[in-house]
Amino acid sequence: MTAPEKSATRIETQDLSVHFEDRSALNAIDLSLSPGEIVALVGPNGAGKSTLMRVLAGMLPPSHGRVLVDGQESHGPNACIIYVPQRSAVDWTFPIDVTEVVLLARRKARSRLLPYGGADREAALRVLTSVGMEPFAHVQISRLSGGQQQRVFLARALLQNGDVYLLDEPFTGVDVPTQDVVVEVLRELASRGKTIVFATHDLHQAFTSSNRVILLNRTIIADGPTSEVATDANLRATFGGTSSMFDLVDLMNGTAQR
Repeated sequence: MTAPEKSATRIETQDLSVHFEDRSALNAIDLSLSPGEIVALVGPNGAGKSTLMRVLAGMLPPSHGRVLVDGQESHGPNACIIYVPQRSAVDWTFPIDVTEVVLLARRKARSRLLPYGGADREAALRVLTSVGMEPFAHVQISRLSGGQQQRVFLARALLQNGDVYLLDEPFTGVDVPTQDVVVEVLRELASRGKTIVFATHDLHQAFTSSNRVILLNRTIIADGPTSEVATDANLRATFGGTSSMFDLVDLMNGTAQR
């Protein structure tokens, strides 16, 4: 296992709420995220998972409460916090190849008029290799499968070299090999002292790929180690009556059917 890196970032929310014009998205969210954790943020569609991720990333201001980064109130994006959006939020028809997508991670740090240097491209190839996408380095992104697109997103996030990684539905619509790659990369990042949070409605992936689970349905229903959070009562409170359709043993083994 790789030794933890010295730099570490802690995120905390205090009485955080988000209200849109016609609805309340999040209510009274109190949580603390520490280095080395892999946290699964779990809830049904509309539970506020994406909203919470965007608030933590500094992309959306809370209506009430606050976000603290290393004890200081945060009022916008932070370079140490890397947000990986859902694939559905991206225009994959844009005429750009895989390497250029990854290199966008370096764009903010340099003038738009300056071309990428050899060191930039070497770094991009290294992260593409780490997710098994180096052979596709010069392929147009529109030609990639869903799983390949997700790997490119992950490679771009790795090139940003943050302390906190927020991934919104990274397992949705991707093949099993890609899911395995994502989990392997997240575990490696956590072993280096990075903080990982991934949003999902996939209970099996949440329970098997994380060491902490937060059950969310506009407010936090339960938060703690997987073995403590994965109870029938908590699942019912989070998903409503649908949780009775699951057997917890099957969930842990990935064999439950909805």
